[in-house]
Amino acid sequence: MEIEEYIKLGEFNRLEFYKEVDFGIYLRSREENDEVLLPSRYVPAGIQMGDTLDVFVYSDSEDRYVATTEKPYRKLGEFGNFEVVDTSKFGAFVDWGLPKNLFVPLSTQKRKLKKGDFVIGKIKYDEKTDRLYLDAKIGRNISPAENFKENDEVEILVLAKTPLGFKVIVNDKFEGMIYENEIFEKINVGDRRKAYVKQNREDGKLDISLTPIGQSRDIAYDKVLSILELQKELPLNTKSDADEIKKLVGVSKKAFKSVVNRLKSEEKIEVNEEGIRLI
Repeated sequence: MEIEEYIKLGEFNRLEFYKEVDFGIYLRSREENDEVLLPSRYVPAGIQMGDTLDVFVYSDSEDRYVATTEKPYRKLGEFGNFEVVDTSKFGAFVDWGLPKNLFVPLSTQKRKLKKGDFVIGKIKYDEKTDRLYLDAKIGRNISPAENFKENDEVEILVLAKTPLGFKVIVNDKFEGMIYENEIFEKINVGDRRKAYVKQNREDGKLDISLTPIGQSRDIAYDKVLSILELQKELPLNTKSDADEIKKLVGVSKKAFKSVVNRLKSEEKIEVNEEGIRLI
């Protein structure tokens, strides 16, 4: 593959090895005089002059561009969930997987951060200072959703728990919601995973499902049936409290009622006031 036209801060770059020094090697792009140091500790054994190498480029403590073969947790333009490892009067610093921590200016903090906090934010570039930073003010980094189709696969970052379910960031750009009654597994704020679009809403947000559309019912069915096969009976029926159903079988009341009706029609269970029993 061809090397980069120019070196890009905060991203992975394919560059050419063209000069060796005592403390590492210099890699270059196609642009004249565009070079970056790869320190000795990252130089692969056996690399030859003229070889190409994929590296991540960030800036060191003296704001010089430097390359590494290590991978940060997230790169420029992406959201992530980061731990605060230090603070100063100007802001906070988070661990993003590289030797130099990432700065979170006070002006980009939704609330004042302290050491040990976890913060969700987007990695951005400041043209004035030529530095990367974390912006923890989510709203200004969200755009109205594009024209997604039902069942399109997306990547989500779980942003917050709400009375309706979980608010998520979709493809590092859009806002979505996973509704509580459609969650059949444990999820946590900060989780990053694949999901599926249910629909585009008129407000520019997305309804999201953790499973391909049409499969959630089968997941609830399999879950309840597997518990019944193990325990033979459950102290639950369609009149049971929603929280008790969620606690014992991990599905919503709506999903549980659907499963019970299906199992009953298939003559696999008996239902009474005390609960359900596998036949």
